[in-house]
Amino acid sequence: MTAPTSASSTTAPASTTAPASTIAPESAGARPWRGVLVATALPLNDDLSVDHAKYAEHCAWLVENGCDGVVPNGSLGEYQVLTPEERAKVVETAVTAIGGERVMPGVAAYGSAEARRWAEQARDAGCASVMLLPPNAYRADQRSVLAHYAEVAEAGLPVVAYNNPIDTKVDLVPELLAELHAEGYIHAVKEFSGDVRRAYRLAELAPELDLLIGADDVLLELAIAGAKGWVAGYPNALPRASVELYRAAVAGDLATAKKLYEQLHPLLRWDSQVEFVQAIKLSMDIVGRHGGPVRPPRVPLLPGQEAAVRAATERAVAAGLA
Repeated sequence: MTAPTSASSTTAPASTTAPASTIAPESAGARPWRGVLVATALPLNDDLSVDHAKYAEHCAWLVENGCDGVVPNGSLGEYQVLTPEERAKVVETAVTAIGGERVMPGVAAYGSAEARRWAEQARDAGCASVMLLPPNAYRADQRSVLAHYAEVAEAGLPVVAYNNPIDTKVDLVPELLAELHAEGYIHAVKEFSGDVRRAYRLAELAPELDLLIGADDVLLELAIAGAKGWVAGYPNALPRASVELYRAAVAGDLATAKKLYEQLHPLLRWDSQVEFVQAIKLSMDIVGRHGGPVRPPRVPLLPGQEAAVRAATERAVAAGLA
């Protein structure tokens, strides 16, 4: 499958909700990836078709509840199993709902040329930045990684690297990230390795490269280490409490942050599990949002997993965190 060359190939539906907040996002301006950007789960109907009206409403609801923006077409958005038409329309729907300055699409693809076309589609749709995994069709070497990011940077939008060595088998170590930044190919990194020690090494090697929290269950540790943003999963279900946690953590209000972190961590840790999409969608359903089903090859949670997610979500609701 190849990506469309522009946003004109599809038309996003108008949002069916009230307009999102007109307050500028924390991430607005020269660094639109700063703040809490939610890697959005994608509402699916029972027949597994994309419900774009519900997606528009979800994006607006997240902003209304304090989030700074959204990241469509990430792993949580099941981009790998979307058609090109669906994937383009998801981006356009988010832009229509909350404005392009708040939208940072994932543009990952097997080929660099295709990833660049997705970046061009995001640019033409009005987005302010994009997020890019390294090559993930094979275990790419350093030269391939550099060439990949160079190609996508040619689309003209700022690129946020996404380091997920667990899934891609390509590790964007601090030294490589520093080189990518020095070449002008990337401006920030969503760090999902789970190794919080890297934050300090990265700050030494590339102090102008923004570190973004990439895994929900190391939020406090990376916030203390100087993270400038959070590409987040669980705000899909619990945005207000999640935003309060992030704001307190980056402000150094550890008393507030630690209490919220302890309360939310039984859920946040699901963001680092294989079943993270199913878990977050279930929590959304429990709090009255539309999570819905997942597309194959993902399958529903096992009974024990569902019980654990349900119990942790219900505790969060009872504690007033929903």
